[in-house]
Amino acid sequence: MTASNCPCGQAHTYENCCQPLHLGKQFAPDAASLMRSRYCAFVKQDIDYLINTLHPGQRRADDRQALQQTCQTTQWLGLKIIKTQSYDHQAEVEFVAFYEDKPTGQLHERSRFIYQDNQWFYLDGLFLPPLKLSRNEPCICDSGRKFKQCHGR
Repeated sequence: MTASNCPCGQAHTYENCCQPLHLGKQFAPDAASLMRSRYCAFVKQDIDYLINTLHPGQRRADDRQALQQTCQTTQWLGLKIIKTQSYDHQAEVEFVAFYEDKPTGQLHERSRFIYQDNQWFYLDGLFLPPLKLSRNEPCICDSGRKFKQCHGR
């Protein structure tokens, strides 16, 4: 990720990308945008946004504590959206979120979203096996270097 790009990976500044969503000034226009903004909220440790965009039927009493622990102990490196599919006020987004670990860790998930009360909510996700990354592809952290020369060591 370059200094000017939003943590979600879009070629916009945070102020012109995910921040208006995080501040409640607008809602995500689609499930992929909500996925990106939720990833960014993990990076920014915006627990309120993560809870507010979780479907009310999925919220648990210990969500805040669990999310805080995850945010404080995980250094996120980048997000890759693999596939999106929308149908009748529902959507699925397959993504991989990369995090610092030895070797680089992955959260590969197919997430389900629902459009309700004029906004998108995260419902749940199915964990998938890690992706095999090519050592010659661009690094997942957007450093501009090849994966093998950066986080692929």
